[in-house]
Order: sequence, then structure tokens, then C-alpha cells
Amino acid sequence: MADDAMTLQKARTTGAALKSASAIAFAPGGVLLVGDGLAGRLYAFETGDVAPAGAGQVHVEDLTGKIAALLGTTADQIRVPDIAVNPASGNVYLAVARGAGADADQLILKADRAGKLSELDLRTTPHTAVDLVDTPDPEKVDRRGNALRTDTITDLGYVDGKVIVAGLSNEEFASTLRAIPYPFKGVDKGASIEIWHAAHGAFETNAPIRTFLSYEIDGKPELLASYTCTPLVRIAVSALQPGAKVKGTTIAELGNMNRPLDMIAYDKDGSHYILMANSNRGVMKIAADGIGQYEQITERVADTKGVPYETITALEGVRRLDKLSDTTALAMISANDELSLQTITLP
Repeated sequence: MADDAMTLQKARTTGAALKSASAIAFAPGGVLLVGDGLAGRLYAFETGDVAPAGAGQVHVEDLTGKIAALLGTTADQIRVPDIAVNPASGNVYLAVARGAGADADQLILKADRAGKLSELDLRTTPHTAVDLVDTPDPEKVDRRGNALRTDTITDLGYVDGKVIVAGLSNEEFASTLRAIPYPFKGVDKGASIEIWHAAHGAFETNAPIRTFLSYEIDGKPELLASYTCTPLVRIAVSALQPGAKVKGTTIAELGNMNRPLDMIAYDKDGSHYILMANSNRGVMKIAADGIGQYEQITERVADTKGVPYETITALEGVRRLDKLSDTTALAMISANDELSLQTITLP
């Protein structure tokens, strides 16, 4: 144990320079996880942000405008790929890109419960990092001409002492989940993921998971993952061994011509639910009671099938979600070419 602690201390450093901030999430103790897909690197920043920020709601109108003013640029130069609520404090963290393309500056901002924005100084914040070993070739593109490297990391989360990273690898079966122990000691190849894509009527091995969350089913940790066009899939965390080929279990088809954007799980009135934000199909409230009992879908589905859901029509333009409390969530909402942060009551 002493040797491990010494190794971690030597690995801890400052002066990080992100090439991208594809996805962010939190580990315990206010540790901010940042997936830098373009660099093929995973960071863990020790923010020290562990003092409770209070129970107030978060509301930030004209988010891009306020970020632009803070950073000395214009709103059209700002993108916000992801948000995450720090469970240790309740403060909100945002992955922000200033500019476009490979030359964009990559920053992490914090919003307190009053909506005040500040920048996390990546130059001085202690961190550890690991490089992924099986990232896509920077020169390779998909059938639409998009660089595969941009999907190296599509989502991440902390589950039972491991950072789970979804995205693409350089393997023949490119869809990958990497289970990386934290604190970092090293990283192995990811597990290749195969699923039945009901909307396409075919097995899928090359499309990345777009969003996932951890969910206990029958007392064991699993991932509920969703892909474009929009299968919902169960994947056992225990199966995510280095180099393994893992078959997920498709338990719902939620509709084609759609990209899932974010998911959170919550309880209300004695029942379990999942709230999913989507690019084209609104916000879905998915009934999660008995979710482990749904049969695997193995045929082509033209519309929807499996786990039932309802569309929450009152929630429009939601692009990202994270829980604030047992009864509320933080939503990043796009409307009239502007972003905002809004506290919503869980439906």
C-alpha cells in the first residue's frame, strides 16, 4: 500500500493542457474526470471542491453569452460539450471550447448555486492522467467522412472504483468500453461491445455508445447504454475485462433518426425511472421498475419496443442532464440559439 501511495504521489502533477474535453463526470471527493478524446487521455483533477454549496436552485440565462464575456470573446465562439454536478459540493462544472476546430481552447468552468461562473485553473490544479492504449488512428474516418478519433471518448462515469469510458478503439470491433481502476496505475485495452441494433435489424460492433449510466440489476452493477437510433442496452460491468468481446442485451428500441444525449436515474413516488435527453425525440421518462425482467430484442423493430416510456413535452431543447437532488435535476437547454442552465423538477 505504501508503494502504491508513493507511485500515485509521483504521478500527480499540474500544468494540464487539454486538446478536447469530450466528456466530464465526478469521482468521490470532488475529483473531476475529464475525457480528452483527441489526445486519447483521461484526467482526474483534484478540485478540492468539497464544501457544500447549499440547496439553492441553479438558473443561468444566456449561458454562452456569460461564458463569452468571462473569456473575452463572442458567444458564437463558445461550445459546451458537457456538464456535471459535483456531488461533494453541488457546484456545476462545464466543459467549454473557445474557438473552432483543433485550435480551440479547452477549458473547465464552474458555476456556483448563484450562477456565478469561474474558471478552473488547469495549470495549477493537481491531477493524475493515463493515456488510452487502443485509440483510433487519427487519419481514419467513418463512412460520412467524420474522423473516428473524435469519438474516442463519448461518455464516462465512475462505477465502484473504476472509471468506465465509452467510445471507439482501433480494434476490428471498434465500439469499446474501458474499465480503468481509479486511482490510476495504468490502462489496458478496452472490451469490444457487440449489440443487436433493432432499428437497423443487424448486429452492431462499430457504432459508439452515446450515453450510459450505472444501474444495479438483481444486486449486480450493470450499465444501461444507448446508441444512435436508439437502442437501450444492458451490459454487465463484470464483463468489461481487457480485450474481451462482450455482447450487450438490447431491452428497448426507442426510435430511429435520433441521438441520445444524456441519461440520469431517479426514484419518485416509490417507483424507479430514467430520464433521457435526445436530439430529435424530446425527453423520455423511462419506466425502470423491473427493468431486469425485459426480454432481449432480437428482431428488427420499425418503431419502438421494450421498456415503456413517455415523452415529457414540457421539457424542450434539453441537451444535457445531471441530478442536483433527489427531486431536482440540472438541465442545459438550447432555445433560440442560446444555452441556459435550468433547475427542473424530476417528472
